[in-house]
Parts: sequence; C-alpha cells; structure tokens
Amino acid sequence: MRNIKLIIEYDGTSFHGWQIQNKKPTVQGELKKALKKILREDVTLISAGRTDSGVHALGQVTHFKTRSLLGLYQIKQALNAHLPPDISITEAEEADKNFHAQYHAKTKTYRYTILNRRGRSAYMRHFCLHHPYPLNTKKMKEAAKFLIGRRNFRAFQSNNPSNLNSKDTIRTIKRISISKKSDFVYIDIEADGFLYKMVRNIVGVLLEVGNNRLAARSIKDILKSKNRTQAKKSVAAQGLCLLKVKY
Repeated sequence: MRNIKLIIEYDGTSFHGWQIQNKKPTVQGELKKALKKILREDVTLISAGRTDSGVHALGQVTHFKTRSLLGLYQIKQALNAHLPPDISITEAEEADKNFHAQYHAKTKTYRYTILNRRGRSAYMRHFCLHHPYPLNTKKMKEAAKFLIGRRNFRAFQSNNPSNLNSKDTIRTIKRISISKKSDFVYIDIEADGFLYKMVRNIVGVLLEVGNNRLAARSIKDILKSKNRTQAKKSVAAQGLCLLKVKY
C-alpha cells in the first residue's frame, strides 16, 4: 500500500468545513469523491486539522493509502481536473508508510485577516473581517505576549456544551505575529495544536484590546479564570486561514 500526502488550498466560503457531513458540501467530501473516480477505490482521508465552515486553507495537509500505481503527477492533475474550482491540490508526494497528517504535525499556523478601514471591500469580503474603527496594534502585540508558551486555554475554547467538558485544554503557542500592511492587519498564530474555535476567540479578545476596551494584562486574568465567558465574542470564520503545517 502506498501512502500519498497532499497539500491543499481551498476557499472555504461554500463549504460546511473540512469534515464530511451528510448532504452538505465539505472539502473532504469533494476530495473523497474525486479520488474514487480517479483511483476507482474508496480511500480514507486523514487531515492535519478539521477547519470549520467558512474557514480557508493555503496549506492543509491530508494523506490516504491506496493500491493504485498511478503516478503522483497524474494524481495531482486528475484531482485538479475533477475538483471544484474552489479546491486545488498544490503538491502530491509519496509519504513514509507510517506518516500521519494529524499525529505527526509539530505545529500549525493560522492567519486571521482584518480589513481595518472605514469602507468595506466587496472583493475581499469572503477573506477578511471588516473592522471600521482604528486598532491599537501596539497594545495588541503587548497582549499577545501573555498567550505565548504552554498554557491552559480553557477560557478560549468553544462555548459549545460538547466542548466545555474537554479535559485536555493545554496547548503551546510558539509564536504570535501581528502586522499591519496598508489597510490590513494580519494575526498569525503558530501552536502545537488548537482547541475548537481557539484562534477566533483569541482574535476576539485581541480586538477588544486593540479597541482600547480591554487592558493588555487582562489576558492573564482570562487565562487564569479558565472560564469561556471571561473571553470576548468570537470573530467570524471568513477571516481565518490555515497557512501551514510543520512536520
């Protein structure tokens, strides 16, 4: 059996996330359907992470095992011919037989994009959050420092009842970069793993700091509380993109 690794980019606007759902379009579902046509066999797709509805990816990683002898170039080209235009395979390679896209990932990097100007954008509306008020990025950077390291991020997980009982809420954030280019503010977060909606909840708090409605040091109290209600409103999905997975 061969183990094939794929790097995928997609516009998540029209999809109900990565994971297959009954009667709803998903990235995994479209990819599985295309692979069945090409390889003439059902395969199991394992991804580095399950992006939510409306979330995008430039560097999603998935792998599958197959008996097919079809070449990597042919697999890549055939997939791109069969997939919808909002999904693209950028790389296909032979992986070690034991490679696992989820369990072997060392870090993942997400980017959240904010359009920070008075007027909204029609062109970028599916790929950023429009925030018309000035942001104090200096204070946002100061606040972000309190999130770096091995922390209990229970306060930043989803408030969905099914997630609130999660026992493992310890994660290590390696890096948070906040940069402003022209009218856009980019927040990049690299970590060894993320809780459900953790990035969007962190960005929500950083926005409150940037709006001067929350002190930078308040991040320490929010973390210490381990209470989701202490963190602010989660931001919308369309600004979020999975940039890269490191192995």
